[in-house]
Order: sequence, then structure tokens, then C-alpha cells
Amino acid sequence: MLQRWGLHNIASFLLEAGGPINVLAAQAIYLGQPFLTRAVPSSHLQALADLIEDQDQARQFAAFLREGLWR
Repeated sequence: MLQRWGLHNIASFLLEAGGPINVLAAQAIYLGQPFLTRAVPSSHLQALADLIEDQDQARQFAAFLREGLWR
């Protein structure tokens, strides 16, 4: 989906540059989950929050996006 919308470069930059802000963003997703599940499945929100909260996973996913391994 990120590739289709042309957001993979922006997403990889935010994941790498976010640092401590990523933890706050994850907490915001956890808190907003009851409202966000109208648009996005709860399991997807949980996975996103878990990903951005873990700095190692966030860096690995950013590298994955940058290198275009999905092609």
C-alpha cells in the first residue's frame, strides 16, 4: 500500500528519524484504537504500534522500504 501511494520513502524516513517520537506515536495509536478501528482493522493498528515502538524493528522495516525488497 505504501508503494502504491508513493509513500514508502516518506515512511522509511519517518521510521528512521522518529526516534523517541515513534514511541509517542505508538502510544497515540494504542489510545486511539477504539476510534481508528472504524477505518483500519484492530490487528493492523496493533501491528503498526508494535512495529514503530520497537526501534530495531522500525529500522529494519525502514531498510526494507528503502531497498525496495517488495518488488
